[in-house]
Amino acid sequence: MHAFRFGVQLSNAASGQAWAELARRAESIGYDILVMPDHLDRQLSPLVALGVAAAATTRIRVAAFVFANDYRHPLILAREAATLDLLSGGRFELGLGAGWMRSDYRALGLTYEPASDRVDRLEEAIPIFKRLMSGETVKHDGAHFHLDGATTGVPVVQKPRPPLAIGAGRPRMLRLAAREADIVGITTGFSRRGWPLIVKGTETALAEQVALVREASGDRFEHLELNLWIGSAGIAGSGNPILQSAVAGVVGAGGAVYGSPYVLYGTLKSLRDLLQRRRDKLGISYYTIPARSMESMAPLVEEMAGK
Repeated sequence: MHAFRFGVQLSNAASGQAWAELARRAESIGYDILVMPDHLDRQLSPLVALGVAAAATTRIRVAAFVFANDYRHPLILAREAATLDLLSGGRFELGLGAGWMRSDYRALGLTYEPASDRVDRLEEAIPIFKRLMSGETVKHDGAHFHLDGATTGVPVVQKPRPPLAIGAGRPRMLRLAAREADIVGITTGFSRRGWPLIVKGTETALAEQVALVREASGDRFEHLELNLWIGSAGIAGSGNPILQSAVAGVVGAGGAVYGSPYVLYGTLKSLRDLLQRRRDKLGISYYTIPARSMESMAPLVEEMAGK
């Protein structure tokens, strides 16, 4: 059973100094990892911002949750990731996904192909990332990627490589993550139009997803770390009223409503009991908290992180 771990998802700041102070604040509160989304809207570029955050801190880990595979060639991203791992002193985690936001594809001038095609590319890319980030020189001639003598050229800090997180919601992605990832970031999954699947934002659906991961991972399951990205969160009495939290959850979690596993709101005791029950039942131990809830969730992080 994994100890509880808490991440905070940050994406913006008004200046370099403000961003560094935000990272240091997350570290001082007790968050284990600072994660960033990877989209082409109004957010800081993740690789640069994560590097600055790592330089401003000493303990907190950094990651993008998750890099969209279609936006960069695996060798380019692996070199950037290996460099960040080295310069952070081994505090980097590599998050990968198949890509889902239609507006990003439109901005890049890329066709938003069916999920099966996007997952095909990710499935081929994952072993390439693993080999490159383990320090191998890679020759690969596949359906989507071709490398000849490719290497990151950067020494490996974390052995055998940085942890790999894969974001997954639909059955094929969950099975892929179960086979290949160290960390499975469970989501609701997305429709063909790139919208979160609201009907999957329930405890029942989550239990079904975990059961699929358990079956597909076999003996690996006990070693997998399971993550939930939280759309909205707050502790009763912390200044985040229940109605405000629930409404924010509808927007932030793509339609998740109060009572969904993607919304955390209650007293400190009720949240502690909920997370412990869910870990005992499903094995979920890693939660990513939204930026707006970073301060209000500090008491829960202080009480439960590492336990």
